[in-house]
Amino acid sequence: MDEAHLAEELISLDTSQHEGLDRAIDFVAGWFDGRGVQVREVRLDGRRCLLATVGAGPVRVLFNGHLDVVPGHPDQFVPVRENGRLYGRGAYDMKAALGAMMMATAELGARGLEGAELEMVVVPDEERADPGANCSEMLVRDGLRADFVICGEPTDLHVGVQAKGVLLLELDVPGLAAHGSTPWLGENAVLRATDLYRDIGLLPFMTASTELFGAPSLNLGRIAGGDALNKVPDECRMYIDVRTLPGQDTAEVLDQIRHLDPQVEVKVLLDKAAADVPADHPMVDALLGAVRSLEPAARAVGRDGSSDAIPFLEVGVPAVEFGPIGAGHHGPHEYVEIESLGRYRRALVEFVGAVAATGVERTVAGA
Repeated sequence: MDEAHLAEELISLDTSQHEGLDRAIDFVAGWFDGRGVQVREVRLDGRRCLLATVGAGPVRVLFNGHLDVVPGHPDQFVPVRENGRLYGRGAYDMKAALGAMMMATAELGARGLEGAELEMVVVPDEERADPGANCSEMLVRDGLRADFVICGEPTDLHVGVQAKGVLLLELDVPGLAAHGSTPWLGENAVLRATDLYRDIGLLPFMTASTELFGAPSLNLGRIAGGDALNKVPDECRMYIDVRTLPGQDTAEVLDQIRHLDPQVEVKVLLDKAAADVPADHPMVDALLGAVRSLEPAARAVGRDGSSDAIPFLEVGVPAVEFGPIGAGHHGPHEYVEIESLGRYRRALVEFVGAVAATGVERTVAGA
């Protein structure tokens, strides 16, 4: 079984649903067990996650991968190969990367890895946007640590050292009811909400930039208001997704938004910090060195989306994103470049082997 075949097996399981996630967890556990890799299951808040371990040594590297995907049409769970690409829900985000990580872990275990311990964490809920901790956050809370973490998110074989933070907000916008034939006698809450959304896009925090990002991002994800067609709506609820840059203060962002209209109630649904690891960190250098032997153009980049790197960074563990080449994640034509999967796996193996051989200086106090 090569990386693409393993990815196909994972894509065929609809892991946007609980039943598919259970089947996928069982499949991954059985795959590791069949290759002599020590694997254990941990249940957290009713969710199942796996930890597979190989090697031994003073340096600890962790691979982090998620099985869950956003919902898709039924045909997206039928993997298709076409023109060197593997299409399917989760191909790019991140089942192909997860499969390659599994193969790298098993390969390093079969080699008898010495000088480093490698642990691969497989979680079912990275895509979760609901309030409350996901499994990676709970594992870190319960003491999971490493000297370096690689999250297999899509990066096109670059190394993601920065990522935007996530600020999900619910805004309740009031209006004034009136008859639909005399809208000038009322105040339309839906129109007031859309005006507010446009004003948020003009706030000072939206003009910020960093070396790797031109600006924060703002998206109106959902809006609902009104209860009758012949009535001016007197209430509207709007959900917005703000992606902040490293160094931005979310408290200041919230303050700017709330000052636009004090009558609007602003509720924070999710607040995840931006990711930021120095591009010259020794572990980043070691990973880029391994990648560049296979992909000379590889470089440190910024990533627009958030990931499970954040809980590790919050406790001082350097964590980056690194995945194969593809496009279209969360979209209708998601794919991964099949040829890049072998290079991705080899880069992971070479990186862990180099860390084990050279003993890159540990960076986590007390780990």
